[in-house]
Amino acid sequence: MTTNPTTPTYPIDHVLAAFAQGDVPALLGRVADDLDFRIDHYRDDADTSWQLARDKAGLLAVLQRLAVEVFPRGTQILHTHSQPLGNDWVLTQFHQRFFYAVQQREVESLTWIVSHSQGEQVDYFRETVTTITPT
Repeated sequence: MTTNPTTPTYPIDHVLAAFAQGDVPALLGRVADDLDFRIDHYRDDADTSWQLARDKAGLLAVLQRLAVEVFPRGTQILHTHSQPLGNDWVLTQFHQRFFYAVQQREVESLTWIVSHSQGEQVDYFRETVTTITPT
């Protein structure tokens, strides 16, 4: 199923839409208290050791740091495509454009997210950033 920011289908789609809108309360409302969260980068030298959280408080700290160090001007979703894997697991392709503070330039990035949700809340989130391409 292909989605865009205005037609979220899975809980992860709601999380990504809230992230792009800068709506932290809505984002936190869509994640479980015991969220297992991590972002990794494929073949990139960026230090992602701090991009992990085990609960909402930890996620909030990551989001605050991301807002300053990675996305100071926010992000624009270019395309998402979420596919159910069964048993509440979803694989999402996430394509975005943003000013990347680490490189001090506009980039596009393609990431893959594996998520799990229980009810309407994401309780597992693994993002692998596969590309960061200057625009």
